[in-house]
Amino acid sequence: MTSQKLVTYKNTSVNYSDTGKGTAVVLLHGFLENAKMWDDFVPELSKKHRIITIDLLGHGQTGPVGYVQTMEDNADLVHTVLSELNIRKVVLAGHSMGGYVALAFAELYPDMVKGIALINSTSRADSDERKLNRDRAIKAVKKDYTSFVRLSVGNLFSENNRERLSAEIENVKQEALKTPLQGIVASLEGMKIRKDREVLLHFAPYPILLVLGKADPVLNYDENIDQIENTSVKLVTFNDGHMSTIENKDGLLKELQSFLKEI
Repeated sequence: MTSQKLVTYKNTSVNYSDTGKGTAVVLLHGFLENAKMWDDFVPELSKKHRIITIDLLGHGQTGPVGYVQTMEDNADLVHTVLSELNIRKVVLAGHSMGGYVALAFAELYPDMVKGIALINSTSRADSDERKLNRDRAIKAVKKDYTSFVRLSVGNLFSENNRERLSAEIENVKQEALKTPLQGIVASLEGMKIRKDREVLLHFAPYPILLVLGKADPVLNYDENIDQIENTSVKLVTFNDGHMSTIENKDGLLKELQSFLKEI
């Protein structure tokens, strides 16, 4: 049974859900997404695990906090939810920005982590070029909010899938358009200044799964393969874009189930 709950973090109401029993698994959404993106995953994953989904700062039904929302802020928000639930050990699975939050959490609360799944995400900090792109994005969303959001979402999918998944993409756009302007800007600022955490991939004492898309328009596949050289990180590659949760939904579900079985 899924139950929607609220907890307070920095005077802001945080929306989360708690479903099932067993090993606690926290599912973290990406930028312009919210906890609803996991709706197709929760029923299956919660058959054997306790699944927690959270609306991160400035997304979904969780309000923004300030004008810069760091990955550490979001990690502390996750910790607040887990404290409320008296959970001491978790597996974290994060899509894109959710992966950055998972790594920040792992750095801040290493004793609480049993495993991490990074889905279309990276342990590396933004390059100078990516930082400039974040600044351009901030200007663009302030100038024309709706066009920015719709274009940003569309560009996450591989070109081959844009027609095939047009209905699903439109749904993602509609959810993204619920994200407040302050939440978008503060998240872009937070991602821009996030730390490089590649060291965690090399020395973490728990299993890590990295899921990448060969045709990801956002994260260069070859550059991201490079970060797991000489590590025990398990790599799963799909042939599609940045949205493995939709473009490769069934395959991703199987990979997550397999990963959780080994923990």
